Amino acid sequence: MARMSKENVGRFFAALAAERPDPTTELEYINPYTLLVAVVLSAQATDVSVNKATAELFKSVDTPAKMVAFGEPKLRDAIKTIGLYRTKAANVIRLSEILVQKHGGEVPANREALEELPGVGRKTANVVLNVAFGEPTIAVDTHIFRLANRTGLAPGNDPRAVEEALHSVVPEPYLRHAHHWLILHGRYVCTARNPKCAACVVRDLCLYEAKTTADVPAAANASPARRPSNRDRASSARATGRRAPRRARRRGATSRDGKAR
Repeated sequence: MARMSKENVGRFFAALAAERPDPTTELEYINPYTLLVAVVLSAQATDVSVNKATAELFKSVDTPAKMVAFGEPKLRDAIKTIGLYRTKAANVIRLSEILVQKHGGEVPANREALEELPGVGRKTANVVLNVAFGEPTIAVDTHIFRLANRTGLAPGNDPRAVEEALHSVVPEPYLRHAHHWLILHGRYVCTARNPKCAACVVRDLCLYEAKTTADVPAAANASPARRPSNRDRASSARATGRRAPRRARRRGATSRDGKAR
């Protein structure tokens, strides 16, 4: 697939930045620890569903020590509306124990330590490093993977390849927020089905060959004219004085010999 030029990549992010000057995660959190928990819970789940489950939980459980004391059974019950909640509850309790035992109850600000925690992979670590600690990391989720390949911004066969490609082309001034500009654009505009190309601020830069044709003149999109019905034909005949077609005559009419037609 064709790749976007370096000049157009810069224009691409300038347009996204102008549209959303201050992008941020849609997960609700209080501190780095609750952010970490929220991201772990968001695997194969929507941010909305996670926020609903954690709204009450984080009011009283906002540190690793409190989570350990809260316990796995109660945590399972608190997050049971989220997919894979049993596995996620076990991971959250275990990672909380490790944070207490090895990191003084704090979330480490380095990738290696984060990825040693249960339920934390590269993508989760990238989100925490970016949002909690301001690192210019890019967490490639399904939205970013699709957008990077579809637009020609940073094509790649897998998330890691796309991540590395993005780091090689995103201009330094945009790296800090690149993750959120891309994920929000992919989530709400460059959607998997029926992308909203007419509302896209980078449509002129995108290399997607199958862009939707929302700008086609209205006449071209108009529905074909409706064929006249029998009732229409009969009405027209009465108006002009011509005899209506046989099939347009009133149902139940009789012929001259008295037989029903």
